[in-house]
Amino acid sequence: MNWKVIGLLGGAAVLYVWGLGASGWANPYYSAAVQAGAQSWKAFFFGSSDAAGAITVDKTPASLWPMVLSARLFGVNAWSILVPQALMGVAAVGVVYASVRRRAPEWAALLAGSVMAVTPVAVLMFRFNNPDALLVLLLCLAAYCLVRAQESAATRWVVAAGALVGFAFLAKMLQAFLVLPGFALVYLICAPTSFGRRVWQLLLAGGAMVVAAGWWVLAVALVPAGERPYIGGSQGDSVLELALGYNGIGRLNGDDYGGLGNLNQEAGWFRLFDTEAGGQVSWLLPAALVLLVAAVWVTRRARRDDPVRASLAIWGSWLLVTGLIFSLMQGIFHAYYTVALAPAIAALVGLGAAVLWERRAFPVLASVIAVSAVWGYVLLSRSSEWNGWLGPVVLVAGLAAALGLAGAGMISGYGGARDRMFWAVGGVAVLVVLAGPAAYAMDTAATPHTGAIPSAGPSTGGGFRALGRQGQGGGLRPDGGNRPMDGRRPGGGPGGERGGLLGAVTPGAELTALLKADAARYTWVAATVGSNNAAGYQLATGLPVMAVGGFNGTDPAPTLARFQQYVAEGRIHYFLPSGLGSGPAAEIAAWVERTYDSATVAGTTVFDLTRPR
Repeated sequence: MNWKVIGLLGGAAVLYVWGLGASGWANPYYSAAVQAGAQSWKAFFFGSSDAAGAITVDKTPASLWPMVLSARLFGVNAWSILVPQALMGVAAVGVVYASVRRRAPEWAALLAGSVMAVTPVAVLMFRFNNPDALLVLLLCLAAYCLVRAQESAATRWVVAAGALVGFAFLAKMLQAFLVLPGFALVYLICAPTSFGRRVWQLLLAGGAMVVAAGWWVLAVALVPAGERPYIGGSQGDSVLELALGYNGIGRLNGDDYGGLGNLNQEAGWFRLFDTEAGGQVSWLLPAALVLLVAAVWVTRRARRDDPVRASLAIWGSWLLVTGLIFSLMQGIFHAYYTVALAPAIAALVGLGAAVLWERRAFPVLASVIAVSAVWGYVLLSRSSEWNGWLGPVVLVAGLAAALGLAGAGMISGYGGARDRMFWAVGGVAVLVVLAGPAAYAMDTAATPHTGAIPSAGPSTGGGFRALGRQGQGGGLRPDGGNRPMDGRRPGGGPGGERGGLLGAVTPGAELTALLKADAARYTWVAATVGSNNAAGYQLATGLPVMAVGGFNGTDPAPTLARFQQYVAEGRIHYFLPSGLGSGPAAEIAAWVERTYDSATVAGTTVFDLTRPR
């Protein structure tokens, strides 16, 4: 039993699980879909946002499935939804450790696992219910399988890597495929077998990927549109359109798919270092890049299938391709996406440090420590009102450790005292460079996060960061209470809080009771424009609420004619206007306002669709 590994994983588990329930429903959009899946297997399979199956979330549903299964076992609550995410985070840390351990000493693997565990955006997303936790775990497993495959050219490991990347598509669509170019090229060049066999194995892996990604897409295509939910986020009720448009090309070139605009916050070569994304993931990004270049250089004369250099290429290609696309993409980008870079950064820090340490390249290691200390100081200075003393400590101690390591490397001989000095200075250096991200990680774990766009660490005042802190993005209490989670005065009338595009509404007790009355007579107790508004009402009542127009009210589902048919059949009880939407959603809202009487309940306008004017 390896107590060091147990300590690593146990520490990660505490960091990811402690106080987890404080975030409540976290992202109500996905929590409502979990609730729907816990009530209906059909909603589970398709990823519907309501149990009656009006429309799906705007992603493929695999990331919802672990949470739904947990909710079916333990009930729908914050813990049953978020604990699976935390466990996936612990598993990802373990996989990074295991991958590096196959190529490097234990200390390097522990370093890689520690970097992964305390990367602030990783702590954020492994305590949240967005799709990224499953995506990251599956890609880490794929990288591990590729590392194993490169050792002996074993077909089963190559195929497993392809299948894992394919299944990751069902978690977050095309983002999963960003690792493919590097993974395929590394195996094609570095696998210890004939070129023809390498090509054949990659074709098998590609087939496994297509099957793992495509079975659900095919199943959806085979089900008649009238017998399944509308595919949210698409304009033509198509999974492929969703993958290639809104969640694909639109993210790259900024084309407007679905009416959100491009939201290309600070796109450019240095986006990963700016005020929006820098504190999330970039603490050791300069170190990873320097170590990658230096380690590849010192292994340049190794044989083609050298396993260490191949591992550097696996993780390096992951970091470079994904990092460049994140930096330059012109479409919708949020800083929490960068959690996909955390495993690559962590693995390269561990592997690169091991390669250079073995070759006694202490001047390079000293420069890495110095650069990391300086960059840590810069990042900490962006939140100078938060523990302002920490930045100067990191800077001074880091530069001192760098000088100590460089000085020790100039001492002649390789005696025990000199080696002990190296290890002591190296240990101090690790503590110093991890102090900044670890502090941000602990702040992240101690702060509840709700809404659609969470952010890690203390606020730096840039972009969308404030929206993800407690209460800023909207959120409901998972215990069914109607008090806003941050204790603010409610904005939606007595006992309630307004929602919107990025935050869920919190209905007051009187409105919740009204929606629940006679609920058994209706397929949907209410309809409202926008998925977050619908999620708020649905989580409060535990009953299906139709999200007209999907996430932001621009999906053409349902049409006005279909909505009128639902109303005529007595399937929808109330309509709750939100002020969102366009196209069919706006037409539906206008028709309801012209046709039905309204009343004000707990500060909210309610149209009773059983009472025409």
